[in-house]
Amino acid sequence: TLRRHLEAMHKAQYHEWALANSFQSKLPRDVKKSKEEERNIREQQQTLDAHLCELPKPERVVSYSDAAYRRAAIQWIAATDQPISALEHPEYQKMIQIVARANKTVPIADRKASRAEIIAQFHEQMNALKERLKVRTL
Repeated sequence: TLRRHLEAMHKAQYHEWALANSFQSKLPRDVKKSKEEERNIREQQQTLDAHLCELPKPERVVSYSDAAYRRAAIQWIAATDQPISALEHPEYQKMIQIVARANKTVPIADRKASRAEIIAQFHEQMNALKERLKVRTL
């Protein structure tokens, strides 16, 4: 073939021409050498396998039904050792009514956030009580 002839008889001139014209050599030995270099680079390249991890599957949200709500409420009573009357408590019913109006999943606060909110509400109540009990002196 012509490439083998060029490689055997005119290698120096071909390389000069390829360099002058910014052309990648297509001579058989040069092609083989470039493929070996690419393979070596690929073998040396680090992979991401050690850095990849499987994402946790998102929690499946159960669609609302009266039966599902009753089941969840009874399980909550049993799991937290609440009295059955807790479901009738006005604050519990208020909480359920608020959550029922949510357009998306309601985030559940953890212990630390709940504790901080309880303390903040306590301080608000104490400040309101102080304002109510202030007595003007004459």
